[in-house]
Amino acid sequence: MALLEMKGITKYIFDSYGVAIRNTTVKILDKVDFSLEKGEVHILVGENGAGKSTLMKVLGGLIPPDEGEILLDGKPVRPRSARDALDLGIGFIHQELNLCGNLSVRDNIFMGRELTHKGMKDGKEMRRRSEELLKEMGVNIDPDTLVKNLSTAQQQIIEIAKVFSYDCRIIIMDEPTSSLTKTEIDILFRLIHRLKAQGVSIIYISHRLEEFERVGDRLSVLRDGQYIGTLEKEAFHVDRIVSMMVGRALGAMYENTHVPGGERVLEVRALRLEPHTAPISLHVNRGEIVGIGGLVGAGRTELAKSIFGYRKSFGGQVLYNGNPLKKLDPALLIRAGIIYLTEDRKTEGLILDMGIRQNISLASLFRLFPRLFMFGHKEEELARDMVGRLNVVCNALEQTARTLSGGNQQKVVLGKCLATQPKLLILDEPTRGIDVGAKAEIYHMIDTIARSGVAVLMISSDMPELIGMSDRIYVMREGAIVVEITEKAEMQQETILEHTIGRTGGVA
Repeated sequence: MALLEMKGITKYIFDSYGVAIRNTTVKILDKVDFSLEKGEVHILVGENGAGKSTLMKVLGGLIPPDEGEILLDGKPVRPRSARDALDLGIGFIHQELNLCGNLSVRDNIFMGRELTHKGMKDGKEMRRRSEELLKEMGVNIDPDTLVKNLSTAQQQIIEIAKVFSYDCRIIIMDEPTSSLTKTEIDILFRLIHRLKAQGVSIIYISHRLEEFERVGDRLSVLRDGQYIGTLEKEAFHVDRIVSMMVGRALGAMYENTHVPGGERVLEVRALRLEPHTAPISLHVNRGEIVGIGGLVGAGRTELAKSIFGYRKSFGGQVLYNGNPLKKLDPALLIRAGIIYLTEDRKTEGLILDMGIRQNISLASLFRLFPRLFMFGHKEEELARDMVGRLNVVCNALEQTARTLSGGNQQKVVLGKCLATQPKLLILDEPTRGIDVGAKAEIYHMIDTIARSGVAVLMISSDMPELIGMSDRIYVMREGAIVVEITEKAEMQQETILEHTIGRTGGVA
């Protein structure tokens, strides 16, 4: 008998009043089955919007199912809240961070169940236990540190530690490695194997195909809210998994039909990210895709934001079409044809409670309404065009960005950037947290953009993506560029990794 069985789980779409529409053929989940054995890692995959997170929210007590049942040890259960789920031994590590930045690490780990001694909060014991837990996880973070002072990757580790501090029999991990470095991923995987050995069962949601064999025992696929099938570990073949996810053979993942030109669009000369870092020089030509690689914290995002005027730099020059930019101001640069796609789509890329139409037009209002007169039909035409070009799956242009899947949110952010009609497009982790099908669509769009003559500067932590899409690659370490790789034959994962961790010498 399986530890967990979910049978016929169905979730209907809602009308504008939040009432389930039961006479429709469109369902968020449609009679989905899922099982979990004791001490196994069961990977759950599917394209964005396939229903993975919704299914896990049902299990985690965040939303109720409209039909179906959940069996734990063969007995029916119905968690009605996250607390109910935790009481049943089901913990949920969400992709989106759920921490209080103004509180310490220990206070976040024990939030809502603070340890007490003689009626008073026992901060000393909370610190001791937090220290013990973090040490067991293999990370060195002071429990008294305020969470807001931690990096995104460190905050992800705290989110994981918070759930591990419960005595959970089942742990749901939703994209747990999306913000982690390779070292931190290795720590997490060692911890997963240790938990398995202790009999803990893990449901692991991920878009990273390379992770499946490292941690998975079985793999189940959802598509369009329906259960497609389950594979045993020996059947984890990429082509088969992708075909089950998207319902078709994907073909070539990376397209390179663009031809770089000789005209220099962007040139950075001796730019310093901090007073003590080495000067950075790089260039991007018309119709060229230039990649920037490096570890988290190497300074890649800081470089992109400095070029875009979103962050202060220390000396140096930025030239655009051969002319020095006297003032690095995002509003002015957008008007000039430079646009930046942020790595943080939810905080910096979208206004989540605003509709798709408004989000797409947000950076283009100066072009749509040059004389301050608002013409709604222009905005709608632009949004409809971008939704069609990028294949955004939505119910209407007025649908709020918050209700879209991660992949479709990313397409809306990209649509907002393209709507400005850029000549230089700076992409920061353009496919982070989205499925393989949506990735292929975005790669095709990036190639099409470059083919039209737009210069593209692309930051990526996904090594195959970086190598597959780039014409040239700059590798960064400690706020500086350490090498420029110009030949495709030299773009090897091992070579790039050696430069990122400092095993080779010389600064480019």
